Amino acid sequence: MACTVDVTGGVLEQPEIDAYITRATEKYGREPLHIDIKVDGDFVELTYEFESKPFHRIRRITGYLVGSLERFNNGKRAEEADRVKHGIL
Repeated sequence: MACTVDVTGGVLEQPEIDAYITRATEKYGREPLHIDIKVDGDFVELTYEFESKPFHRIRRITGYLVGSLERFNNGKRAEEADRVKHGIL
């Protein structure tokens, strides 16, 4: 994935831009899609844009908050299969 970069208010060398991309990747655990760098003398203001993360549904099943049933043991799987699902009146 290629990160695009816009620099305003000054000029930055490519190694410094690469360092900002590496910093964002290490800090947030994923590479940004885009970085806006605003140069103000010796200071820089960084604005990152990331790809949106997928939404994971969490449900309460048999007294536990779970996203999926894959980590349930056989007893919990049986309890989930035997539960009564209530309908809307």
